[in-house]
Amino acid sequence: MKTALAELPISTRDGIFLAHYSEKGLAELDFPSAKTLAAPERNEGAPISAKIKNWHRLTTGALKKILAGSEPTGFPPLDWTGKTEFQKSVWRAMLKISPGKTKSYGEIAHAIGNPKAVRAVGGACGANPIPVLVPCHRVLAANNKLGGFSGGLDWKRKLLAGEGIKF
Repeated sequence: MKTALAELPISTRDGIFLAHYSEKGLAELDFPSAKTLAAPERNEGAPISAKIKNWHRLTTGALKKILAGSEPTGFPPLDWTGKTEFQKSVWRAMLKISPGKTKSYGEIAHAIGNPKAVRAVGGACGANPIPVLVPCHRVLAANNKLGGFSGGLDWKRKLLAGEGIKF
């Protein structure tokens, strides 16, 4: 990511996530992978600012609460710079879905006032740069089918199961 000031690891019981911060907030969150097993803190040569450290504390707390099936108490600012207004509207609608609840792509399309944009909602879910915190895992295909997920369907099932939703 070109605008990242800092990339900081978040150790969880489910693996090490990697959070990417810009000068505006959390810009990206990567799922655990072999690449993040020993992920050091990375930045553009400068010490990590107090602002980014604070955002990282908020990100870590929110991520761990969601992974435990709970409602987070706060988020860092989310940096969606360079994303379309349509994508942002979908992501804002997803932020309103409580843990343990789901909505379909069609319900999100209706919620944003564009009921025919069901496939585009799916595309916006797939392009979500901050999965888990912006809960695209709570968005299902028609007839309560899992649909897709940027972190893979095993992660989607795991996140939903943690919130009491079984498939």
